[in-house]
Amino acid sequence: MMRHPHVWMGLLLWSIFSQAQAAWTVNMAPGATEISHAVFDLHMTIFWICVVIGIIVFGAMFWSMILHRRSTGQVAAKFHESTTVEILWTIVPFLILVAMAIPATATLIKMYDTSEPEIDIQITGYQWKWHYKYLGQDVEFFSNLATPQDQIHNKEAKGDHYLLEVDKPLVLPVGAKIRFLVTSADVIHSWWVPAFAVKRDAIPGFVNEAWTRIDKPGIYRGQCAELCGKDHGFMPTVVEVMEKPDYEKWLADRKAEAAQLKELTSKEWTLDELKERGDKVYHTTCVACHQAEGQGLPPMFPALKGSPIATGPKADHLHRVYFGKPGTAMAAFGKQLSEVDIAAVVTYERNAWGNNKGDMVTPKEVLELKQAESK
Repeated sequence: MMRHPHVWMGLLLWSIFSQAQAAWTVNMAPGATEISHAVFDLHMTIFWICVVIGIIVFGAMFWSMILHRRSTGQVAAKFHESTTVEILWTIVPFLILVAMAIPATATLIKMYDTSEPEIDIQITGYQWKWHYKYLGQDVEFFSNLATPQDQIHNKEAKGDHYLLEVDKPLVLPVGAKIRFLVTSADVIHSWWVPAFAVKRDAIPGFVNEAWTRIDKPGIYRGQCAELCGKDHGFMPTVVEVMEKPDYEKWLADRKAEAAQLKELTSKEWTLDELKERGDKVYHTTCVACHQAEGQGLPPMFPALKGSPIATGPKADHLHRVYFGKPGTAMAAFGKQLSEVDIAAVVTYERNAWGNNKGDMVTPKEVLELKQAESK
C-alpha cells in the first residue's frame, strides 16, 4: 500500500507545520505616508503587469500543449527564421519595460526630493543604539533597547513588542515634511521604518538624506537593517507620531529637561545618589557587553567585576569610559552620555559586584575633562 512513502511523509509534515504557522499576509502594507502609498501603488502596478504577462505566456503554452499535441496527429511546422516574430519579441518587452519605468521613475523622484523640509533631524547610528538630534532646537538624545534582559535570557515571558521597544522613541508631528540626515559613528547601520517606506544606510563619514510626511498619529516600529555587530538584532527603531500641539508640548518639555540636566552638573551629589543613577545608566548602556553582574563576555568584552580598571585609580577609569579604547569594542562615551550619566556609571561600576571602592566621580570632574579635551 505504501508505494510512494515520500508522498505520505510530505503530507504528514505539511499537516504538522501548517498548524504551527504564525499569522501571515500575502501582500505589502500600504504604510502611513505619502511615499509609502506611492511605493504600494507602484508595487501593485508592476504586480498586475506581471500577472497579465503570466496569463498570456502560460495560456499560450498550455493552449499549444493541449491542442497541438502529437497524439492528435499534429505535425510540427518547419521554419528557420521569422523576422516578424523577432521584431515582436524585441519591441513588446521594450514597451513593457517603458511602461514599468515611467511610474517607477516618478516614485523615485518623489522619494529623493528632500527640499523644503519643516523639520531636520540628524540620525546617528552607534553600536547598538540610535542618536537623534533635532537641528536648531537644542534637543538630542539616545534611543536604547528597552526590552528587559530577563526576557532576552528567557527568564520571563516575551512582551508584545519584544526587541522592538525603546526607552526614548523618536517623536514627530503629523503632516510636517521631515528630513532625515543619516550617518554613523562607528560601523555601517541602516535606519529602517517600513510604514514610512524609509530605509537609509548610516555610513561613517557620509550623510544620506531621506524624508517623510506621516498621515496619522501612532507608534511605528522598525529595526537596523544592516548587520552591524553582535547585538544587531537588539537595535530597534521606534517612532511616535503626535498631533502638532502635542508635539510642540513634547519639544518644550525636552528643552526644559536639557536645561535641567545642565544644572545637575553643578549639583553636589552623594555617593548613593550617583550609584542609584549609575545603576540605571549601566543597565541601559553597558549591560549588553559587560553583563548584568559585571562578568563580561571575555575576551571581547572583559569583566568589570574585580577588573584593574574598575578597582584602580578613578582617573584611569573615567578616562577609559570617556575616551574608550581604540582598536577594541570599547566605545568612547564622552559624546554619548551627559556629564552626570558618565559620573554616575563610573561611580556605580567602582562600587558594584563587590568592587566597593567607596569613592566617586562627580559630574564636575567629567566637565573638567571635557573642557580640557576641547582646548
